[in-house]
Amino acid sequence: MVRTIDMQEMRYLNLFEKVSRVRTRYCFNYNGSIVFCVPMPLVSKAIGERGKNIKKIQNILDRKIKVVPVPRDITDAEFFIRAIVSPITFKNIEVKNGEIIVSAGKNKAALIGRGKRRLFEMEKVTKGFFDKEFRVV
Repeated sequence: MVRTIDMQEMRYLNLFEKVSRVRTRYCFNYNGSIVFCVPMPLVSKAIGERGKNIKKIQNILDRKIKVVPVPRDITDAEFFIRAIVSPITFKNIEVKNGEIIVSAGKNKAALIGRGKRRLFEMEKVTKGFFDKEFRVV
């Protein structure tokens, strides 16, 4: 994921590192919450015992926080997207011709969001991590 980090994201990353003692370069907004991507072996350390690190950051920022593992390649796309959009579920995910296609079923409106806000946020995330377009069917 190659992109510039603005000052607000830099502050979030610094706070996350100070509280959890886990260094990461990936942080983005999705559905009003802040999502931090950390290496898979460090996810439990980042969350802390009984979620104490996450609770502390949530109290400081007054926003919901999620910690998800960094995807290694396109094979981790389904697990990565499911972790970001949870508790919303979808049927399955396909990767075809440079596109990630999510079959949503009756949760399509929840994945797209009001004014396509969540769709645009997820498009930015998938473009940054996988260099693929995102579509909800």
